[in-house]
Amino acid sequence: MAHEHKLEIFRGALKFKSNVSKIWGVFILLSIVTIIEVVLGILRPEALVGNKFLAMNLLNWIFIILTIVKAYYITWDFMHMRDETVGLRRAVVWTGVFLIAYIIVLILIEGDYIYEVYKNGFIKFNF
Repeated sequence: MAHEHKLEIFRGALKFKSNVSKIWGVFILLSIVTIIEVVLGILRPEALVGNKFLAMNLLNWIFIILTIVKAYYITWDFMHMRDETVGLRRAVVWTGVFLIAYIIVLILIEGDYIYEVYKNGFIKFNF
């Protein structure tokens, strides 16, 4: 019994005629996102580096969001998560969401602590 894969992305806004064309479409989407990340990393626009939101530069938030977009499309389309049962999809997605949120909280807490130690402690910035 053959299973037909769904041939659209962007919640059905972009439809493809075959699996091969869909793979190329997702590949092009992921390539565009990667090119944007690389260009922003090389240019580092002052407007995005100078402004902060929740203790991080806007550029860092853009990198995080674009990386999540890439991870979503890799998992959803290349790993065929879209065609799995709802329970398996939720188990995979929610585990990743909570793990990422937990790691971000730990990084922010530890980074702030280390900053305060260098700022107010006996150890001074040495770089």
